[in-house]
Amino acid sequence: MNDSKQIKLNITGLDCANCAAKVERKINEMKEVTEATLDFLNKKLILTSNEKDHHTLITSVQKVIDSIENGVTISPINQNNNIHGNHIHTHGHSHEHAHSHSHSHSHVHGTDEIKKLIGKIIMGGILFIAGFIIPESNQLLRFTAFFASYVIIGGDVLLSAFKNILKGQVFDENFLMSIATVGAFAIGEYPEGVAVMLFYQLGELFQGIAVNRSRNSIADLMDIRPDYANLKIGNDIEKVSPDTVKIGDLIIIKPGEKVPLDGEVIEGHSAFDTSALTGESLPREINPGENVLSGFINKTSLITVKVTKLFSESTVAKILDLVENSTAKKSRTENFITKFARYYTPVVVILAMLIAVLPPFIIPGILFKDSLYRALIFLVVSCPCALVISIPLGFFGGIGSASRHGILIKGANYLEALNNVDTVVMDKTGTLTKGVFEVTEINVNSNIDDKISEDDLLRLAAHAESFSTHPIAQSIVRAYEKKGNAVDKSILSSFEEKSGYGIKVNFDGKSVIAGNYRFLELENIKIDKKEDLGTVVYVATDGNYVGNILIADEIKRDAEKAVSGMKENGVKNIVMLTGDTKAIGENTANRLNIDKVYTELLPDQKVEKLEEIFKEKSDDKKVIFVGDGINDAPVLARADIGIAMGGLGSDAAIEASDVVIMNDEPSKIVTALKIAKSTRAIVWQNIFFAAAVKIIVLILGAGGLATMWEAVFADVGVALLAVLNAMRIIRKKFD
Repeated sequence: MNDSKQIKLNITGLDCANCAAKVERKINEMKEVTEATLDFLNKKLILTSNEKDHHTLITSVQKVIDSIENGVTISPINQNNNIHGNHIHTHGHSHEHAHSHSHSHSHVHGTDEIKKLIGKIIMGGILFIAGFIIPESNQLLRFTAFFASYVIIGGDVLLSAFKNILKGQVFDENFLMSIATVGAFAIGEYPEGVAVMLFYQLGELFQGIAVNRSRNSIADLMDIRPDYANLKIGNDIEKVSPDTVKIGDLIIIKPGEKVPLDGEVIEGHSAFDTSALTGESLPREINPGENVLSGFINKTSLITVKVTKLFSESTVAKILDLVENSTAKKSRTENFITKFARYYTPVVVILAMLIAVLPPFIIPGILFKDSLYRALIFLVVSCPCALVISIPLGFFGGIGSASRHGILIKGANYLEALNNVDTVVMDKTGTLTKGVFEVTEINVNSNIDDKISEDDLLRLAAHAESFSTHPIAQSIVRAYEKKGNAVDKSILSSFEEKSGYGIKVNFDGKSVIAGNYRFLELENIKIDKKEDLGTVVYVATDGNYVGNILIADEIKRDAEKAVSGMKENGVKNIVMLTGDTKAIGENTANRLNIDKVYTELLPDQKVEKLEEIFKEKSDDKKVIFVGDGINDAPVLARADIGIAMGGLGSDAAIEASDVVIMNDEPSKIVTALKIAKSTRAIVWQNIFFAAAVKIIVLILGAGGLATMWEAVFADVGVALLAVLNAMRIIRKKFD
């Protein structure tokens, strides 16, 4: 609905991925909720609803959660705290330990919890070993040792299972583990009953630690959050929170400190480490008059910066928000596994019941005790946690790895879609070329009676272009100012910019037009069209063509490497769209070995060309559009995957695109494709490994060839290995 709003909530006390899927499903069934996404890794619940009373809605959602899981709480996210907090993984930190957990998953949120669980495992382990030492002749004492060990280690699991049964939540891991171990005791397999619970708890502890470490790894990779700003007040410097600083305030940044807010350097010059944002290893020199972005690290000298954006609008805040919310957009694989898990557990439990009951009646020689033992193995293997946690964690790792390389991917769905790309459509200026234009020629029309000088022509063009933010316009103004001149905007009026054409302005009583040849033709002004490998700006005054200015652009050093790398990684068609002339466009395309080029396009014509390309592609393939984010928002939004190039500090790029490459290197597209392939490989390794081990143990268990030990490995052991495998991608280098 149009009036639907998004509400972001912290969710604490929920440490089981499978339980998170159940909570998400139940909330989605609420009539007040249009859509609910539970981001288990970042501990956030995102609701879309048209309910105006958010407090009542949150209360209703909390009741639904309480009906499924004890000790799980939700609370509205304080946006400032969200950014200033440990931005990836500690939302609602003050509540983290306030609730006893309703299940035994991942008891690793703090030192006290770890110590408590380790203490239980050690105490229960000592009694477990004592049970083996006690002679078999003393059965009562031996049973007492095993039973005491079992209660100490698995008491919380049994309690949670009982509470959840009262709520009708039968098919959860607590119940399955409880029934399996109680069953083992019932048939006299005391050591195995205790061992299953002991190793289950150990596996959950290590798995929880691995998940938290993965969160911390990505937090470390994106450790760009500023802790404070040095606010200059007169001659004094006060250390303040970045979100209290206003636009226009002056801040001091000392060597070794992070830049807390976006701004302009007004005093001092220094080298900056930009790697956290761009992935670039070499420092960047920044001088007075140039901009610095929050997240940069000052390396050499003290500088004074004039703040140009509030913290909430700063580059660092937007990047952190993007990374935090990226796992909320789930991939098709994640959605499939969530649905699979919903049916997998009940099916296996039903099979367990059949295995327990039927064999003694239909297979001679099989005792009920034996068939019950085999059924208990099924119950232990029936939890799908290995799949439910390791798959989103794999995508989470891929997104974190991309961030480390200066590539922001807005969701797991986009990361997955990068595996199916066969066509890449690219803008030219600012994407394949540097977009840093320089005036190379000034040509006065020799056929006019009232001939003007080159300086006069440049003066006319510079004043006409002075209000435009386009790189070509700025290059003309820059060339004029380099000669010691200054633009006087007070003599300008009636400014009009026609997108894709040029500028019309009243300059000192004259009507001045500066733009491409189509603009002058539209105004019925006769010109001599100039065919050059550069951009030509034609200038006319009072309807008379007076000359042109040639501006040249340069191809980026890694553009050729990017095109060849994309082809090596499965991209079949590379297309270039440009508003430049046919001569410039074809020259660039030939030099870079681009398959197809369309030239002299207006912004809306780029969308039309993209639509034509869409009609030619097969349904299962994706089309990427890569642009510089300045005039490309409509095309970025229309593509299957919109990639904004050089999006550093560009609001338009970050808003319109699905992937933002934080520096100007087109070769990062190849890096993104490689990360997507590696992520997919790891995700499918986990799926096949977990499924294969579980199926093998189920078959062996049904045939009486597997014990509880193998079943425990097929549950928590596989989950732990899958989590560790998922984390390999974070540290892998792709450049």
